[in-house]
Amino acid sequence: MTLIKSISGIRGTIGGNPGEALTPLDIVKFTYAYCEKMKERRPKAEGERYKVVVGKDARLSGDMVEQLVCGTLVACGVDVVKAGFASTPTTEMAVVFEEADGGIILTASHNPKQWNALKLLNEKGEFLNAEEGAAILECAEQENFTFADVDSLGDMEERDFTDEHLDAVLALPAVDVEAVRNAHFKVALDAVNSVGGIIMPRLLERLGVECVCVNCEPTGQFAHNPEPLPANLVELSEAVVANNADLGISVDPDVDRLALICEDGKPFGEEYTLVSVADYLLSRGAEAPYAMTTSSNLSSSRALRDVTEQYGGVYHAAAVGEVNVTTKMKECCALIGGEGNGGVIYPALHYGRDAMVGVALFLTNLAYKKMKVSELLATYPQYVIAKNKIELSDSALIDRILEEIKTVYASEDINTIDGVKISFESRKEWVHLRRSNTEPIIRIYAEASTKEAADALAQQIIGIAKDIIG
Repeated sequence: MTLIKSISGIRGTIGGNPGEALTPLDIVKFTYAYCEKMKERRPKAEGERYKVVVGKDARLSGDMVEQLVCGTLVACGVDVVKAGFASTPTTEMAVVFEEADGGIILTASHNPKQWNALKLLNEKGEFLNAEEGAAILECAEQENFTFADVDSLGDMEERDFTDEHLDAVLALPAVDVEAVRNAHFKVALDAVNSVGGIIMPRLLERLGVECVCVNCEPTGQFAHNPEPLPANLVELSEAVVANNADLGISVDPDVDRLALICEDGKPFGEEYTLVSVADYLLSRGAEAPYAMTTSSNLSSSRALRDVTEQYGGVYHAAAVGEVNVTTKMKECCALIGGEGNGGVIYPALHYGRDAMVGVALFLTNLAYKKMKVSELLATYPQYVIAKNKIELSDSALIDRILEEIKTVYASEDINTIDGVKISFESRKEWVHLRRSNTEPIIRIYAEASTKEAADALAQQIIGIAKDIIG
């Protein structure tokens, strides 16, 4: 069994021994620590109440984890708003709707059904920063518990925020509901039997889009590996072709990642979800307070940078991790940003990955362009990313390898904000090496205009690493 504690939350497999898996004891301990640090972060006068929103995806352990989290919050004297089945972006926005002091999302995102996690939000509905996350981990380890007396227990209420979230998406000036309605789109949707099967059909109905549902019952019995990668979307690809749909839409269990399928059943490519949305928004121009700037993490495709520069904009790279991307986006007043895993962050709505706003913006763009999805894809710079890793018996070797790579490629453009990224500007290629936070592994991502070139670049780097390993 596995338990992973990180600054972004606690994640693990259900069942097993405390401290080795995500057990009731670990859930209570971690929730308590979140409450303690929330109260330190947002001090209030005596008698003032704290409020936390709790939302969950549809995985099988959701009810159990929800009861433990909500019970612990109440025991800490915190009022709870249960959002029930809610996507991650819905829960993030609910914190703002409720003017709450924080939020906890119960989801292990793209991990299989045996996993669950607690993802922690601040009063803005955004993920905690590294310092705040580290403080919660330290507090949890101390196990110094003091709970509220019977007269100070928190209250609990239930509320569905789905329609309020969709209202906000459809009210965006960049979302042209009428144009999408008039296009008479037909889509196939794979929601991997989680909360995407609740919110996404509702969005598509309000946009006037005919929806063919595949795996849309929120049972938590994932019909396939829930990560929205092409290898896991064969059923969706077949449904697109069989139903003569204009495109396929796939989301992960908590609906913060979006992958698309072309009308011919071929992948649009999760890297190009963000690229296509950025293309549309940049073509409209930026309005204050946002600038003609974009941002994604270092391991995301160069295509976003290329498209941004085509419109005279400026691209900014961020360290891997959603909170790092949103921090960079705020620094540069980015119009749009996100991650190459299909995560679209549109700050005009909120600073969080949101598949609903991604779909609404993509369909608006498609309605305006009046072309097939495969034709739209062909208009973008074409790159291929090769993903590899090196497993090491000694984690001390990681620093040696990274330093050697910097020395070998000293004449190239080097970025060290997160591992080492080497950009070969003359060839428009790059390779990114970064350490795993949980294992003695170096992840190696390489991008080039062809699969062969990307593989060759990755193997070149792996060869240097193997020489060091001996």
